[in-house]
Amino acid sequence: MPQMSAGLDAKYAALVPYTPYITAWSEELDEPVTIVERPTQRVGYLDETMYDRDRHGVLWLRCLVRQGVGEPQFARVHPLRQRRAMRLLLCNVCGGPADRSDEGVLWLLRDNRDDWPEWPERMIVNEPPVCVPCARRASRMCPAMRLGPVAVRARRYPIVGVHGRLFRTTGTPWPEVVDFDNVLYSQPASRWVQASKLVRNLVDCTLVPVESLCPT
Repeated sequence: MPQMSAGLDAKYAALVPYTPYITAWSEELDEPVTIVERPTQRVGYLDETMYDRDRHGVLWLRCLVRQGVGEPQFARVHPLRQRRAMRLLLCNVCGGPADRSDEGVLWLLRDNRDDWPEWPERMIVNEPPVCVPCARRASRMCPAMRLGPVAVRARRYPIVGVHGRLFRTTGTPWPEVVDFDNVLYSQPASRWVQASKLVRNLVDCTLVPVESLCPT
């Protein structure tokens, strides 16, 4: 059972049993690190180990793993669980397999159709996919979906990069943060990012009526 403090705000109490798999908890703190510029012109940790980078050589945020301890931090995503869910195509809510059909893997996204005419085709996403039962629940309960969720199936969804803190050189051993952004593995900037989320590119997309996932 989750170990919650007595001071948890009542408005969140009803959401706690449905805390998404990728949500960070209050005891899952970022580990203290010293970020330095390497002679190879990239960011790194002063005490870096072989586990701090992915296979593309990108540096990842260090974070404690204490799922269910403390209070859910609904605005924060746990980097390790998000990365696992995105890599293995797990539901971001329950951690089980995401839903698949002939039309592709299911994502539940905020409606950004005003962003460009072809949305969500070739959209970069850092939200892992969902299963149908969790899509139903999230469409009704998730605060981020209050403006209206959109269900999307994608037939192709390659991993293309990361989201995280972007640094730049200062001419000293201590680089400085300049942005939080998506960075493609193919971009030189990937050498200067401390990643906290994996991102995919949704291709060959089909919009699915949310009502079809949430029958009354």
